[in-house]
Amino acid sequence: MSLINRKAPVFSAPAVINGDEIVENFSLTQYLGKKYVVFFFYPKDFTFVCPTEILAFQEKLAEFEKRDAVVIGCSTDTEETHLAWLSTPKQNGGIQGVTYPIVADTAKTIATNYGVLAGDYTYDEEGNFAFEGAPVAFRGTFLIDKAGVVQHCVINNLPLGRNIDEAIRMVDALRHVEEKGEVCPANWSEGKEAMQATRDGVATYLSNN
Repeated sequence: MSLINRKAPVFSAPAVINGDEIVENFSLTQYLGKKYVVFFFYPKDFTFVCPTEILAFQEKLAEFEKRDAVVIGCSTDTEETHLAWLSTPKQNGGIQGVTYPIVADTAKTIATNYGVLAGDYTYDEEGNFAFEGAPVAFRGTFLIDKAGVVQHCVINNLPLGRNIDEAIRMVDALRHVEEKGEVCPANWSEGKEAMQATRDGVATYLSNN
């Protein structure tokens, strides 16, 4: 079931914040009424595609912050593994310098509730508990508004890295809709003309483009 236009699943889990501090009860609820949240999942620490995405989010962190948005990462690794990776220099395959929170979903419940776990729990022929697929998260990205409602999500398969600029564009689009009461057409970006959500508004937009 899609989470679009639904409350983002609530959780409390360990996380590493500021790149060097473990907190035990991290939650997105601290941002309710205050910030937009870009909450993204990645498969695994100490891998290849994942650090390119994580570091790319860090490089654009100021762009999110000036839009009143926070970036939060999450994988099924432990908080200790997160901390070790955050302490490893980039030239050695690490993500040192990343300052936004990274959540540890070791129970895989957060990934399950957000619909991004890359497998399913099941039973084998002998009735033993088993897992089919990969016990890691797909590359899911969720844009959550200040009321805690999911407004946008995109989920990539494990080999497919995401576009960070598109995440920024979607924050811009959400803010524009909320502030201007207009809707955003295909390929819209900040500064381009939007549309009134009426038949006349659509006609006006089409006549000007």
